[in-house]
Amino acid sequence: MPSINQVRPLAFSGRHVRAEIATDVKGLPLPGRTIVVNLDTTPAFLANEPRTPIPALSSTIAVGATLEQAAAVVLLRADDDRSAAGIIDEPGWQHFSDIAGETVFPRSTSLFRSPQAGAGVARLDPAALLGAAQPAGRERTFAIRLMLWFSAAGTDCGIHNRHDFIETHAQILGYGRMQKFTEPDTVSLYEDILMSPGYATPVPFCATGPDDTFVYPWHQYRADTDCVWLAVEYHLTD
Repeated sequence: MPSINQVRPLAFSGRHVRAEIATDVKGLPLPGRTIVVNLDTTPAFLANEPRTPIPALSSTIAVGATLEQAAAVVLLRADDDRSAAGIIDEPGWQHFSDIAGETVFPRSTSLFRSPQAGAGVARLDPAALLGAAQPAGRERTFAIRLMLWFSAAGTDCGIHNRHDFIETHAQILGYGRMQKFTEPDTVSLYEDILMSPGYATPVPFCATGPDDTFVYPWHQYRADTDCVWLAVEYHLTD
């Protein structure tokens, strides 16, 4: 029988964003203002009545509330009085060109990533989660990886359409947008999703493809102001 209210800090928790993962939650007090990101495919609930769900992969901002029930959530407390740009001076942060290589990603683009953190595993049917017309009806095991990103105001973070995982995002500091394109060019924009603090993209952008792949549209993050956001990645392991 797992112990309830298992809470631990994540590798990128720091002065600007205090980040924890909580699992097997039953009646966990959330002091102050806390962004709650549901990592699981089952809903989470605050204790207030009437009870309404925090749906799978979505988020909310809890203010002095109690998290009544959740399988696995990320808890984020951001210091709005600090300059968001200062987060990249915390330990482990890197410019993305140092991770992907300068031939892949230009150093001139202001995009920085925190250390990654493992967040356990999830059992889910990817076809059902992604809204396939004919869900496979088979649950698979996915390893969950978390990381923070920072980008400066006015930055287009790079249009791309390849990931070997299911990905969602949650905004923490600043205002940005997730965008979809028909081609790798900003003039082909066809969907513009505004991201304000506490908002997560509960519907992943991808669909299931052949041979355990995931098909993404051309997409990117754009920072309207200096921004910090959380990326949640589900990596297939079986």
